[in-house]
Amino acid sequence: MDLGMIYPAVLTLVLIGVLLGVGITVLDKLGASSGLTAGGGEAINTTRDAIADFAGWLGIIVVIIAAAVIITLVVRSFSGAGGR
Repeated sequence: MDLGMIYPAVLTLVLIGVLLGVGITVLDKLGASSGLTAGGGEAINTTRDAIADFAGWLGIIVVIIAAAVIITLVVRSFSGAGGR
């Protein structure tokens, strides 16, 4: 992983976070609306809960990306010093 790849990775994570937030909000409002059958409401609530569970993993994904960048920088700095 190169330092130039941090910017697209951060933008991707922000986009995923925004889409998850909007998706959960829309599904929450749709599930609370009237006119849905019991099965439809249950399907919407199940989908909303599954998406909300995935949102909890974003913090771990950020830590893994940060660790990958740090490990890459450390390995590159030591590999360049050994050749002299």
